Amino acid sequence: MKKFLALALALCMCVCMSATAFAAEIDTSGGSGSTPVSLTSTDDGTSGGDPSGTAMSVTVPTALPMTMSQTGDVTTADNCRIVNNSYGAVRVKSVEITAASGWSLTAFGDKSTLAREKVDSNKLGFAIRIGGGTQCATDASNANTQALISTPVAGCYMTGAGDTTANSVAIDYAAIVTPLSGAVTNATVANVIFIIEWDTAA
Repeated sequence: MKKFLALALALCMCVCMSATAFAAEIDTSGGSGSTPVSLTSTDDGTSGGDPSGTAMSVTVPTALPMTMSQTGDVTTADNCRIVNNSYGAVRVKSVEITAASGWSLTAFGDKSTLAREKVDSNKLGFAIRIGGGTQCATDASNANTQALISTPVAGCYMTGAGDTTANSVAIDYAAIVTPLSGAVTNATVANVIFIIEWDTAA
């Protein structure tokens, strides 16, 4: 009886294994069968890992430094970049600037436009260009917060990290500042917020 049960169990396992090994039985010459290709994404790439999408890893500048001369000329850094270290492509969704406490935003343009302002008015006109795209600048609409880029534009797109020729973009920026009666050092005058998102096909 035990031998019979063991034989029956072995036969059952064999039938089950053979049933899952093939998508369809092909019984004629030139016949075909369809087998699905399935994909599961996990945190570590193993079938037992936790379900997970591709990891995002993007680096934005920790500071956008500026230096103003005694005659009002503002010099900015020329090596600021956004770098995509992710496997997938990303884009800059939006860029916003907010004036720091005690400062206010004004229209960007020639520094002469601020020469009529009172000294220590603490006004900042700011402009930014990402990846060689169109320059976007502050205006006189809001002294506290302004959207410089509200939707992805040319220059905002970065490939995945596998393509080192296109996975980073330069940040070019410029500013005008009202006159100062005294020296300042590393004073925060505004904060720029970069919103990054996946560059999806949708």
